[in-house]
Amino acid sequence: MHHSTDRQWEKLTVPPKRVLERIEAGMSIFLSTGVAEPRTLVKHLMQAEAANLEDLELIQVISLSDAISLDELSAHKYRLKTFFSGWVASKAITAGRVDLIPSRFSEIPHLIASGKISIDVAFVQITPPNEAGYASLGVAVDVARYAMEKASLVVGEINPRVPITFGDTFVPISDFDLLVTSTEEPIYFNRWPRHDVFDRIAANVASEIEDGNCIGFSIGPLFEALASHLVHKRNLGVHSPFFTDALMDLVKSGAVSNRNKEMFRGKSVTSYGLGTPELMAWLNRNPLIEFQSVDKVFSPQQIGRNAGFVCVLSARKVDLSGRIALHVGKGSVAAAPENAVDFVNGAELSPGGRTVFALPSRNLKGEPNIRISVEKFPNEFSFREAVDMVVTEYGVAYLKGRTVRERAQALIDIAHPDDRPGLVEQAKERKILYPDQIYLVESAHLYPEGIATKQTFKGGVEVRFRAIKPSDEEEMRRLFYRFSDEAVYYRYFSPIKAMPHAKMQEYVNVDFSQALSIVGLVSNTGEGHIIAEARFVRERHRPYAEVAFIVDEEYQGMGIATYLLKRLTQLARKQGIKGFTADVLATNKGMMKVFEKSGLPIKATMEYGIYNLTIPFEAEEHRSGGEAPPGKAT
Repeated sequence: MHHSTDRQWEKLTVPPKRVLERIEAGMSIFLSTGVAEPRTLVKHLMQAEAANLEDLELIQVISLSDAISLDELSAHKYRLKTFFSGWVASKAITAGRVDLIPSRFSEIPHLIASGKISIDVAFVQITPPNEAGYASLGVAVDVARYAMEKASLVVGEINPRVPITFGDTFVPISDFDLLVTSTEEPIYFNRWPRHDVFDRIAANVASEIEDGNCIGFSIGPLFEALASHLVHKRNLGVHSPFFTDALMDLVKSGAVSNRNKEMFRGKSVTSYGLGTPELMAWLNRNPLIEFQSVDKVFSPQQIGRNAGFVCVLSARKVDLSGRIALHVGKGSVAAAPENAVDFVNGAELSPGGRTVFALPSRNLKGEPNIRISVEKFPNEFSFREAVDMVVTEYGVAYLKGRTVRERAQALIDIAHPDDRPGLVEQAKERKILYPDQIYLVESAHLYPEGIATKQTFKGGVEVRFRAIKPSDEEEMRRLFYRFSDEAVYYRYFSPIKAMPHAKMQEYVNVDFSQALSIVGLVSNTGEGHIIAEARFVRERHRPYAEVAFIVDEEYQGMGIATYLLKRLTQLARKQGIKGFTADVLATNKGMMKVFEKSGLPIKATMEYGIYNLTIPFEAEEHRSGGEAPPGKAT
């Protein structure tokens, strides 16, 4: 059996010249993508001078390689048709030598199957056939099957260096009319260098990915860095157009189990492997990786069946309303709007799914990437309602369900500190922000990034703490209105009935050189709700600071205020503050308890029903904190 199959396919093997003789002027030739590009056939096609090779149309889903050069295209022997302008194509499209077919990736197989895009010849790279007479399509399932079904001439380029992959990858050798032997190495892609900025962005993106989430990956410096920040997660799933070296590292780390997926449970699903020879060797006969055609991998319905799907995309610019301009040129694979849409829609259909756009706050020339408008930029992704969050090295802006004003504030908070004052001014001019919007320029540089933490309290309630931001204004207003009159009275010593914008924005724009405010957030998804706030403000004439807290009534008695006092004490000490002062109503027993439990010495005087507390950090001759302050009602 083995012998006869071998002999049969060897009979089909011809020199490339014989293949080219079968081609007629005006034909459309399909080429596989990326590492799977049939380089030997393409090379011979490019060098051939024969008269029959005129006015040919080359069709490739993604054009990534050097095989089809601009010079060849400009000789007008060929036109390239592509669905995604990769390295070569984006330059050539502008020059008018390449036709871009705007299309969603999930639709391409249908366009081919229905004959809307006609294919006469298919050049497909394959592995040597096995004993049963089947070859593997290797690392690009792509739309090769659909092209092979439509073409009147199907040519396989056999390359023993191509990994045998599992999934929808096996084709009987009898499907080929002719075979050629590859003389070229496959196209390999080097790993991206690690940049500090992308490392910080990736850390922020990773903080939004939870155990059990399913992720869509791409290529480029962001994804190279992201994989290394996900290695501590558990039970991640992978459903991604591209499988890269960085993803290989993540799977090897044990963070990926694909256990929670509905589609192809236990397997990482992809359409293309792009990377180094090391990745290709690892993909060879690897049962954990499932290669499927683009209609499966890019199908929003299939993506959406995986709960908690996180679509991470690299952005070029973002404006204050949440409109995104995507990259053009090298490294922007799968980031054309029509390609991104499938994955974004998938995230919208996925229970608990979300879409994250990430970018540095400034580009390599030092120009701001967060702008008042992205109208002038090409490649605009205008479905701003589908953008859940935008991430820079300065943090995460949560946009879902927020007004245009709130979006603008959240995005200004993660812009480069030097760009923030200008954005505030431009946003005021455009009436996006209130004309009286405060902005403390120095505060942007002083924002205490490093104090963010997570803490679990009684009943397993997880609270995230970080310094307050100007964009917390709405959340702080809501917190205020959730309070009973009594709680408001305890906090402000007067029955305040309203907290208008003017008042609240003074409260959330903190001068970090003089004060510190920490908010506590609880969330099921996204940023969550503020349920606690604590702050200290330095006193003018001595090294003490006044301290005050507020904890949502629903979350009282869990130890949150006690934790916040401890945290503020640590942070105040670091700033050289020697102690706190506080005013507490005599009837506010809960707050008095918090101070007593701190273990710090407390000195109390009583005036008009209010305790004035002085709390030095170092015990002097003061009484120890366990005792009740003088005059305290029990």
